[in-house]
Amino acid sequence: MSYINIEIKAKCFHPEKVEAFLLSKGARFVGLDHQKDTYFNVPSGRLKLRQGNIENTLIFYNRPDQEGPKQSDFSLSKMTDGPATEQLLEKALGIKVVVDKYRKIFYIDNVKFHLDEVPGLGSFVEIEAGNLADPSKTINNLKLQCDQYMKAFEIAESDLIHHSYSDMILAKNSV
Repeated sequence: MSYINIEIKAKCFHPEKVEAFLLSKGARFVGLDHQKDTYFNVPSGRLKLRQGNIENTLIFYNRPDQEGPKQSDFSLSKMTDGPATEQLLEKALGIKVVVDKYRKIFYIDNVKFHLDEVPGLGSFVEIEAGNLADPSKTINNLKLQCDQYMKAFEIAESDLIHHSYSDMILAKNSV
């Protein structure tokens, strides 16, 4: 099944304020997930295997590298045997990069929030307004939701990140 997210990623200088805001608005806290995202070599888009104590999913997505809210078109499949899937995909495609992070996950309706700590990169907030639970949500609806929370979190334009963590790690490792 294919879905759409409108999402932003930004440096987060005050994760405790963002978390307090979310909880004050009745956000559902899913938990703290220690995630290992393994990216594989593919000719286009991105293919990653997420292995965590909460989320375990194989995800293929296309998303432009641009600042501000951006559309991500994705397909996903739940995984029950991450290590075996990782070995199979490594043999078939090769590993591009691995991202290890700690992620607090929250939801308000169809909007998912991540407070991420990525060793070597820092603290980040992600907002993902998606149509996974409600396919009637239009791209415009999703963009408006993203904008609303960017303002609530006081995210400045200069805080926005247009690269994925995988790109940031690859760039850091190539220096």
